[in-house]
Amino acid sequence: MNYPNGKKVKTQHATNKNSPQDRFSNRGMTLEKDINETNKYYLSRGLCVIHKKPTPVQIVKVDYPKRSAAVIKEAYFKQASTTDYNGLYKGRYIDFEAKETKNKTSFPLSNFHQHQIEHMEDIVRHEGICFVIIRFQVYNESYIFPAVKLFPYWHRQFKDGRKSIPYSAVKDEGTLIPAGYPALVDYLTIVDEIFF
Repeated sequence: MNYPNGKKVKTQHATNKNSPQDRFSNRGMTLEKDINETNKYYLSRGLCVIHKKPTPVQIVKVDYPKRSAAVIKEAYFKQASTTDYNGLYKGRYIDFEAKETKNKTSFPLSNFHQHQIEHMEDIVRHEGICFVIIRFQVYNESYIFPAVKLFPYWHRQFKDGRKSIPYSAVKDEGTLIPAGYPALVDYLTIVDEIFF
């Protein structure tokens, strides 16, 4: 897989699930699975329409070892992705990113890219609902952290500021999302508190 600038991205084939490389490649997938299940539940109840955005990919080379099996040998990301999820809730546009960390004391800002921050700033400027769901795996805690609270941390890091958001700041400035069933990450209850 290649980015638009031609940079190669390593793909994994049959890797050992216990290898550090495999564990690193699957980080964030638990939170995304939980959010996807929550979104299915919300949709089935008619509460909102929020979906995970697909990453646009341009397939360049495909091998056909058998008629019934095609193997993608080369592909490029068409463009940089923005945030993970978007949709509508109570007549308003909603857009958010989901991030997970194993870190106990802080959330590294390196989990974000400049284009994602710019996208979120555009959403806020147009009065959309925009936030990040941050999960601290070691505590099994997920927080809604509004985008407007993320921006100062992001910009401060380029002026000799710290390169992470302290766990204590996420707890103080964010809001803990209740975990339950069938809404595994019941973020709409917090969206109601913060944005409505």
